[in-house]
Amino acid sequence: MPPAAAHDALGGQFLRYLINGLVATAVHYGVLRFNIEVLHMSLAAAANALAAVFGIATSFLGSRYFVFRGRQGSVACQGALFLLVYAVIAMLHALVMYVWADRFGLDYRIGFLLATGMQMAFSFLANKFVVFR
Repeated sequence: MPPAAAHDALGGQFLRYLINGLVATAVHYGVLRFNIEVLHMSLAAAANALAAVFGIATSFLGSRYFVFRGRQGSVACQGALFLLVYAVIAMLHALVMYVWADRFGLDYRIGFLLATGMQMAFSFLANKFVVFR
C-alpha cells in the first residue's frame, strides 16, 4: 500500500475508532449513572466496574465489525485477547475512579473523564497492534 493510501486508511480507522469509542463510552457512562443514581450503589468504583462490562461489550462489537473490519482472526481468539486487554484497562479505570471519587471525594463525573482519556490511548494501540492486527 502506498504511503498516502496507508495514511488515509489509518485516518479512516482512527475516525471509526473515535465513533466507536463515543458509543461505547456513552453506554458505559449511562450504565454508571444508572448504577449510582437509580440503583444507589454507594461505591463509585463498584458502579463503574459493572458499567465497564457493558462498555467493553459495546467496544468489542464495534471494534471487530466497524473499526478494524476485514481483519482476520477467530472471534474466540480476538475476544479472549480483547477481554485480557480490557480487564487490565478496566482495573486501571476502576483504580482511577476509586482514588478520585472514593478516596479524594471528588466528582465521579470528572474522574470518569480522566479515566476514559487514559483508556482511549491504551485501547487503540492494543487493539490495533495486538487484538485485531
